[in-house]
Amino acid sequence: MNTQIVNINLSHCNYGIFINEKLFDFSAVAHLLNNRKIAIISNETVAPLYLEPLTQSLQEYNATVQSLILKDGEQYKNQTSWNLILDFLADNNFNRSDLLISLGGGVICDMTGFAAASWMRGIDFIQVPTSLLAQVDASVGGKTGINHSKGKNLIGAFHQPLAVIINASTLKTLPEREFKSGLGETLKYGFINQPRFKQWLQEHSKAIVGLNLPLICQLIAKCCKYKKEIVQQDEKESGIRALLNLGHTFAHAIETYTHYKEYTHGEAVAIGMVMAAQLSVNLGVANDNLRKELEKHLQDFNLLTKLPKTINATKLVELMRLDKKVVNSSHRLILLKSIGNAFIQNNVCEKDILQTILSCQH
Repeated sequence: MNTQIVNINLSHCNYGIFINEKLFDFSAVAHLLNNRKIAIISNETVAPLYLEPLTQSLQEYNATVQSLILKDGEQYKNQTSWNLILDFLADNNFNRSDLLISLGGGVICDMTGFAAASWMRGIDFIQVPTSLLAQVDASVGGKTGINHSKGKNLIGAFHQPLAVIINASTLKTLPEREFKSGLGETLKYGFINQPRFKQWLQEHSKAIVGLNLPLICQLIAKCCKYKKEIVQQDEKESGIRALLNLGHTFAHAIETYTHYKEYTHGEAVAIGMVMAAQLSVNLGVANDNLRKELEKHLQDFNLLTKLPKTINATKLVELMRLDKKVVNSSHRLILLKSIGNAFIQNNVCEKDILQTILSCQH
């Protein structure tokens, strides 16, 4: 069974993303685990499925393993859960020679990474993402953090993992809605700057939705490579890395507005990308067919493309003011000249944003 490897090379560190179908294969990173004290951070949904096999895999390396189980859901990606991790590390005397391992989706990956960045000003961690969204996005690139009541991911740090271990077999237990949520993030790469990838997704859509694991491994590897190419140029999002946020400014406002209970992250991103396409049309930088073309690709994977009118568009615009990409009180959004050709647009006025949101509601 072949392992696909994507290596990320940064000025201060290098690490590998290891992708295969075998459950919890740590053979490639054995030297990082031998005789270490390890804390596994997981949640109430994933732990019953995978904590025991993961623990058994780690014991092959004479590791001392402890675990902390948190509540599941984006609404728990907050300071309370982060403090629970830190309290656990303090109570069990974890120090700079020890290691954290995330076991879960994007929420667990982000919170574990942020705890690792914070504890004693930075300790080692390994990402073991179990959802498609985490495998193609959240676990890669060193963005870690938690949400604030005023907005998503407002608290965090850049802290790169020692490795990312991706086992596609965990997707067999992922709920269909969560799998589709991850597809929203995979499509993003095709819309930003990989039109050939968009075509590849279309050609293999049935097999992907049917969970063909060898093909899913290819899908994950492709997405990790696309993200790697951008992260290596701009690790801390001072420029080109912002392109990866296509649709996310709208999406984060939607998630905050609905208290993370109505939409998955990928669903909100899909709607956000439609809004970005419509705004691009409204501003005259893209042709009139862009939104329809993008909507069709999303609908091929049964993703949402519209927001209900019950959501207050004016309030969404207000929430967008707290987005990390706002510069000098001016909205900075990722727009599209065409599918596969994204760019950063500064000084977008709120009137145009409001008009766009209203036109994407039903």
